[in-house]
Amino acid sequence: MHPAAAAAQSTGPAPLVSVTAIIPARFDSSRLPGKPLADICGRPMIEHVYRRASAATRIDRVIVATDDPRILDTVRSFGGEARMTRRDHPTGSDRLAEVARELDVPLVVNVQGDEPLVDPTLIDRMVSKLAGDPNLGIATACCPVSDAAEHASPHVVKVVTDGRGDALYFSRAPIPHRADADAPRNEPPFGWKHIGLYAYRHAALLALAATPPTALERTEQLEQLRALETGVRIGVVQTDFVPVGVDTPEDLEQVRRLMSTGGDGISSSITSGTRLEPRRR
Repeated sequence: MHPAAAAAQSTGPAPLVSVTAIIPARFDSSRLPGKPLADICGRPMIEHVYRRASAATRIDRVIVATDDPRILDTVRSFGGEARMTRRDHPTGSDRLAEVARELDVPLVVNVQGDEPLVDPTLIDRMVSKLAGDPNLGIATACCPVSDAAEHASPHVVKVVTDGRGDALYFSRAPIPHRADADAPRNEPPFGWKHIGLYAYRHAALLALAATPPTALERTEQLEQLRALETGVRIGVVQTDFVPVGVDTPEDLEQVRRLMSTGGDGISSSITSGTRLEPRRR
């Protein structure tokens, strides 16, 4: 058995456990440099992400993992907790693992730093799924693919699951394929789109970070395939919530419009209020 799979199957925690959310946040971005500090309705994007992660009831502590002192200072200025990491991490998960090595917690949640509209209740559902099954190593989420074009797009990662809700495969290809030639190609359901939120069992995260990239991972350029190839079970939570990530200036304007009009689907009380205090329980 691969060490990552063995770590994922270690004795599981009780349903109520200590959970830390880590938000990887790089300053450099090819399409939108400095995006964690981009202003959205009077606050930097990283603060919106931090506040929403903090609003999840299953999260006890939130830490921003960054490679840039400007992000570090910004997080600390609004009362958040942040740590500097190496600049040369190939993936956000590697940055996550660097911080997680210093923590003594059973579960770690990876919240993307460019998801200012992340749903706190979805984070809670993922944590509950992982904490409730000691044989799961990871929990993640998916939402319905919106149309045929999205289903065919290699920029949209699709996931298929088994009967108990575990991931069978992730792909940039249009899975599942409709073999019936008479089936309508432009009508739903089209399948499930992967959402890049992860809850990890601590030992499984560190074991995966120590594992070299696997064959399917290199082929698809999807690091979650490393877990499947090494025997780690990934539980998948389904949701109708469609996240809006910020990768381009156009994405940023869309998020600004949604937040300014209350169209983000989340209570405004999450992103309002006074200076935060680091949460340590």
